[in-house]
Amino acid sequence: MSGFRSLRVGTRNSPMALAQVERVRKMLADRHPQVSVEVVSMTTSGDRWQGRLADLGGKGAFTKEVDAALLAGDVDVVVHCVKDVPGDRPTPAGTVMAAYLRRDDVRDCLVHPAGTRVEELPPGARIGTSAVRRVAQLALHWPELTPVPIRGNANTRLAKLDAGEYDALMLAVSGLGRIGQPHRITQMFDVDVMVPAVGSGTLVLQCREDDVEIRDLVATLGDDAARRETLAERTMLHILQGSCDSPIGGYARTEPDGRISLRARVASLDGKTVLDVHEWATDPTTLGTSVAAALMRQGALDLLR
Repeated sequence: MSGFRSLRVGTRNSPMALAQVERVRKMLADRHPQVSVEVVSMTTSGDRWQGRLADLGGKGAFTKEVDAALLAGDVDVVVHCVKDVPGDRPTPAGTVMAAYLRRDDVRDCLVHPAGTRVEELPPGARIGTSAVRRVAQLALHWPELTPVPIRGNANTRLAKLDAGEYDALMLAVSGLGRIGQPHRITQMFDVDVMVPAVGSGTLVLQCREDDVEIRDLVATLGDDAARRETLAERTMLHILQGSCDSPIGGYARTEPDGRISLRARVASLDGKTVLDVHEWATDPTTLGTSVAAALMRQGALDLLR
């Protein structure tokens, strides 16, 4: 990008979302010091709603107002957590995912006020989480524990834990890092124990498709490994028509030989039926398609219904 340009970056106004935008602002300042950044924050319907996300239309509740601002020309770029972007519908017409940032830690973690590990918790301990993916995998590994729905941003959830409303929480490692609370982590779970959410640890920058100058600018911040891994995961999710109410986990990683591996899991909410697939390929779309097909051969669509 030549000359000076002010870039308007749209985001949710939660503490985590604002921290994510600050990361983008610093990257732009480092690589393109001639570009000034104006942060435009907004409250989404997903932030206002305290019931089940599925009742509000799913994950799109966290993105639709921000996407609308982008399409209306009120902002030039928006920052999304990939795992908040719906996987069962295409990207809004007229927009494009211009850059996937280098991936943060993808793992889930346990937060317990006294530092108690999950295997040490007493039967019936209340675990705060609203992710059906986590509920299903908790039932698989620790059926004696009790998942309890919880809403609100990470700071709000930590406050509810501290107030004694829950015995422990399950949260994303990357999210706690972004809000400066990694010290609250009690235990991190290996990806083969708790298969992460599709898009975990990845931020994406979305632009208008016809704004070539801004697309080219934003693309300089992208990480190709994150892009390929995310494409593999989201291809699998899209074929399965996964939504916020789908107990689907998927984690792709770039191997030393350049291939991508994709580990995926579909599980019933009681943890009694578990479908696992782990495959490797060089092309991310091919890999995601193959993994989705393997899951469907095992009966994934019936399980998800």
